[in-house]
Amino acid sequence: MRSAAALYVGGLLGPFGAGVVASMLPELGTTFGISQSTAATSLTAYLVPFALFMLVSGTLGERWGPMRTLRAAYAGYAVVAVLAVIAPWFWLFQASRGLQGVANAFTTPLLLTKLASVTPNERLGRTLGLYGAVQSIGQTSAPLIGGLAAEGSWRWAFAGLAAVATALTASPLPPDEHVPDRPPRLRDAWRPVVMWSGFVMFLAWACLAGLPFLVAFRVDDAFSLGPGERGLVLTAFGIAGFVAARLAGTVSDRYGPRLAITLGLLLGAVAVGAIGVVGTLPLVVVAWAAGGVCGQLILVGINALVLGNGGGGGAISVVTALRFLGMSVSPAAFTALYHHSAALGFLVPGALLAVTTSLLAHRIFRSGTGPRARLRHSRG
Repeated sequence: MRSAAALYVGGLLGPFGAGVVASMLPELGTTFGISQSTAATSLTAYLVPFALFMLVSGTLGERWGPMRTLRAAYAGYAVVAVLAVIAPWFWLFQASRGLQGVANAFTTPLLLTKLASVTPNERLGRTLGLYGAVQSIGQTSAPLIGGLAAEGSWRWAFAGLAAVATALTASPLPPDEHVPDRPPRLRDAWRPVVMWSGFVMFLAWACLAGLPFLVAFRVDDAFSLGPGERGLVLTAFGIAGFVAARLAGTVSDRYGPRLAITLGLLLGAVAVGAIGVVGTLPLVVVAWAAGGVCGQLILVGINALVLGNGGGGGAISVVTALRFLGMSVSPAAFTALYHHSAALGFLVPGALLAVTTSLLAHRIFRSGTGPRARLRHSRG
């Protein structure tokens, strides 16, 4: 039980470490003598190496031994978090952020595959839902705790991250069950079903979870909200995702990942499109919160499909990498469109979510995945 709890805590570390800088950008600028826009690149410095290394980290971690890799990644995370604490120059701070992203790339896919290996197949969705809820806590609480730390010194936030990573390095973890007959190969993960699943995740995160910046533009332009009020509106996505995580897992277990993904994409299309056309702030908040629920349905459903169909660390690693790459392209894809027309800025990504359902989802489900295929795999 304690070892399983350590897996969930490890899942919180990644999104927390990524988002902790969001509320301390002015303080980073003051410390290093840089503009806030330059300070904001500390988020990109984390996410880009994280997503790129994720393409191969799951396979490499399985080759080296999942638990050995997890402990090494936690230890490395602790060291580079300390580097952020003591960094006297911004370039060194940025280097530490990039290395934090690399370390996290070697934890996320292995945590998911380890949870899948210790969970009965009929409860996989609920387990992944709980994991998603923990990640939502990390994503939602990071700006708050980072901001509170920055009231004294932003460096305290990274000292706390180093302490948590050190504790995880020494925590009990489930042992590796067996040694594979042959070392996993990178190309083993690049199967058609994995690539189609990753493509769906890429588009879903580009058009849904990657839109907080666009929602901030919308509530500022339409309702003249200040930064604190905008931040409060944005938390609706993460809070709703946390509350709905268990429901998403239950839908996936009871009715199949296919239904969970389809509901997430279609309802997400409605929610995203509504943000651009409704005229009252409460409706915008409700629509954005509904997007958080849809994000959990998509995330749990895709992960359950890949892991339940025998996909290991390499497969889930590729899907997760495409998820965050989709999130990273969202500003470039939709900012200019929004400035041309606020309504189109949200209606276009909403339409893409709907089109994704009809054009891509059937390819995944015809590829031998889903509950029946999963049952065949478990019997085989």
